[in-house]
Amino acid sequence: MMKKGIVLFILFGISLLIASCNLDDDQQNFHFATLSGVEANFPDSFELNKTYDIQVTYLRPNGCTFFEGFDVVKTGETDRDIVVIGSVFTDNNTACTQAVEEVVATLKFNVIFTGEYHFRLYTGTDENEDAAYIEYTVPVVTVPTN
Repeated sequence: MMKKGIVLFILFGISLLIASCNLDDDQQNFHFATLSGVEANFPDSFELNKTYDIQVTYLRPNGCTFFEGFDVVKTGETDRDIVVIGSVFTDNNTACTQAVEEVVATLKFNVIFTGEYHFRLYTGTDENEDAAYIEYTVPVVTVPTN
């Protein structure tokens, strides 16, 4: 019975500590943003069950924006939408350069289907505020075995 009391006391203390943490949104000094893709360097063809390093060039709009990764959405069996994701620091104490620069990041892609893969790289929005993409098609080829 004494052990149960101690365990309950410890759990109560931990729950108080967790409840007292203030995760107020006003204290966050960053947010996530989509970044504009410029181009992607796909091979002429894929081989089934291989992993490829795809070089993706994107625009880094300022010195307070940093690459976080890719959001790859499967829109069909072999259709993928690719969006570059960055984090933007909003801390007023940080001095950010305003220079736009092209940066290259590597997307690892594993080929698991036959046929053709269709990719759309998000490039930003057009004059009507609609999403704009660059499209790529890469066939999956069968390599003869000897």
